[in-house]
Amino acid sequence: MRTPSLDIQYKTPDQLIKMREAGLVVAAALARLREAVAPGLSTADLDGVAEAVIREAGGLPSFKGYHGYPATICASVNEQIVHAIPSARQVLREGDVISLDCGAIVDGWHGDAAITVGVGEIDPRLSRMITVAEDAMWAGIAAGARSLLTGRGRLTDISYAVEGAIRAGGRYGIVRGYGGHGIGTEMHQDPHVLNYGKPGRGPRLVPGLALAIEPMLTLGSPDTVELADGWTVITRDRSVAVHVEHTVTFFDDGVWVTTAEDGGRRRLGDLVTAKTGVRSS
Repeated sequence: MRTPSLDIQYKTPDQLIKMREAGLVVAAALARLREAVAPGLSTADLDGVAEAVIREAGGLPSFKGYHGYPATICASVNEQIVHAIPSARQVLREGDVISLDCGAIVDGWHGDAAITVGVGEIDPRLSRMITVAEDAMWAGIAAGARSLLTGRGRLTDISYAVEGAIRAGGRYGIVRGYGGHGIGTEMHQDPHVLNYGKPGRGPRLVPGLALAIEPMLTLGSPDTVELADGWTVITRDRSVAVHVEHTVTFFDDGVWVTTAEDGGRRRLGDLVTAKTGVRSS
């Protein structure tokens, strides 16, 4: 069977730099959400917080109205993996974990990122799973940067690194089918970025790419179910899931994580490009 051709949007360095402004708005919204999460707060309350931050910064919420999606963020609690719609009826409780996925548009360019946060004191196993997911995301980003610099890198070098870091971190389910994506003048673009697979496959990692890298882990089975609302994806066995994400842009001398306040410098060091000309926070 032939693999369908991909419609990948390659950007100029100036266009990649423009994406940083949307990334900073997303970073600010997620930072505010992290501070706001507390027992007794509803996911609808959190949605209002995010929308206010984005609009005050001059951005537009990417998610709101996207194929009919009704909210600014996805707020996925416990067994909800991704795409859960915020609701006044979904009230956070001590010990929950919540994935907060947020996107913003500034001057036509998108940023997209997600964090998973514990509500109050959580089970140490869940704290560990969040750390493993974050480390796997950064391992994937670093692998993409190193592959870019060799001139021989392929998309699944990222997938392989994400999977390897998860496997090294413990026995977790790696959600199948869902993953990261290209991003630019649309929120979701080619290529699809899986969180598992063999290296050396797929399109080349070259300057001009922009990708959202987003591991999704579970404490149990990786199998999923989509709920009747047409959006919310949960674990089939109702085990707790976590989800993290960053938007990454590819230059000729390294990468820039547009949705990280420091551009990724703390985690990536010299793999971060020196050519962005963009403030770091």
